[in-house]
Amino acid sequence: MEIDKEIDTRGLNCPLPILKAKKALADMLSGEVLKVVATDTGSQRDFQAFAKQTGNELLDQKTIDGEFIHILRRR
Repeated sequence: MEIDKEIDTRGLNCPLPILKAKKALADMLSGEVLKVVATDTGSQRDFQAFAKQTGNELLDQKTIDGEFIHILRRR
Protein backbone atom coordinates (compact mmCIF):
# COMPACT_ATOMS: atom_id res chain seq x y z
CA MET A 1 0.00 0.00 0.00
CA GLU A 2 1.36 3.41 -0.94
CA ILE A 3 1.49 5.90 1.94
CA ASP A 4 1.28 9.56 0.93
CA LYS A 5 1.96 11.03 4.38
CA GLU A 6 3.02 9.68 7.78
CA ILE A 7 2.71 11.32 11.17
CA ASP A 8 4.30 10.26 14.45
CA THR A 9 2.08 10.72 17.51
CA ARG A 10 4.10 8.47 19.84
CA GLY A 11 3.88 9.62 23.46
CA LEU A 12 0.77 11.71 22.84
CA ASN A 13 -2.52 10.89 24.53
CA CYS A 14 -6.10 11.41 23.41
CA PRO A 15 -7.19 13.65 21.79
CA LEU A 16 -3.83 14.73 20.30
CA PRO A 17 -3.32 11.79 17.86
CA ILE A 18 -6.79 12.44 16.39
CA LEU A 19 -6.25 16.21 16.21
CA LYS A 20 -2.91 15.77 14.44
CA ALA A 21 -4.46 13.27 12.01
CA LYS A 22 -7.35 15.65 11.32
CA LYS A 23 -4.91 18.47 10.56
CA ALA A 24 -2.78 16.23 8.30
CA LEU A 25 -5.84 14.97 6.39
CA ALA A 26 -7.03 18.55 5.82
CA ASP A 27 -3.80 19.22 3.90
CA MET A 28 -4.16 16.11 1.75
CA LEU A 29 -6.03 15.45 -1.49
CA SER A 30 -9.03 13.15 -1.73
CA GLY A 31 -7.91 9.51 -2.02
CA GLU A 32 -4.47 10.06 -0.47
CA VAL A 33 -3.38 7.72 2.33
CA LEU A 34 -2.22 8.76 5.81
CA LYS A 35 -0.30 6.55 8.22
CA VAL A 36 -0.48 7.43 11.92
CA VAL A 37 1.87 5.83 14.46
CA ALA A 38 0.61 6.10 18.05
CA THR A 39 1.34 4.66 21.50
CA ASP A 40 -1.99 5.63 23.10
CA THR A 41 -3.89 2.39 23.78
CA GLY A 42 -7.21 4.18 23.25
CA SER A 43 -6.21 5.21 19.74
CA GLN A 44 -7.60 1.97 18.23
CA ARG A 45 -11.12 2.85 19.33
CA ASP A 46 -10.62 6.59 18.74
CA PHE A 47 -9.59 6.17 15.09
CA GLN A 48 -12.52 3.83 14.40
CA ALA A 49 -14.94 6.47 15.72
CA PHE A 50 -13.06 9.27 13.91
CA ALA A 51 -13.37 7.48 10.57
CA LYS A 52 -17.11 6.91 11.04
CA GLN A 53 -17.72 10.54 12.03
CA THR A 54 -15.64 12.14 9.28
CA GLY A 55 -16.25 9.81 6.34
CA ASN A 56 -12.55 9.08 5.93
CA GLU A 57 -11.87 5.39 5.29
CA LEU A 58 -9.98 3.41 7.94
CA LEU A 59 -8.03 1.00 5.73
CA ASP A 60 -6.04 -0.85 8.40
CA GLN A 61 -5.13 -0.95 12.07
CA LYS A 62 -2.40 -3.06 13.58
CA THR A 63 -0.21 -3.25 16.66
CA ILE A 64 3.54 -3.74 16.32
CA ASP A 65 5.81 -3.80 19.39
CA GLY A 66 3.35 -1.78 21.48
CA GLU A 67 2.79 0.82 18.77
CA PHE A 68 -0.57 1.27 17.07
CA ILE A 69 -0.54 1.83 13.32
CA HIS A 70 -3.60 3.43 11.70
CA ILE A 71 -3.98 3.79 7.94
CA LEU A 72 -6.64 6.21 6.67
CA ARG A 73 -7.74 7.25 3.19
CA ARG A 74 -8.83 10.87 2.79
CA ARG A 75 -12.47 11.17 1.71
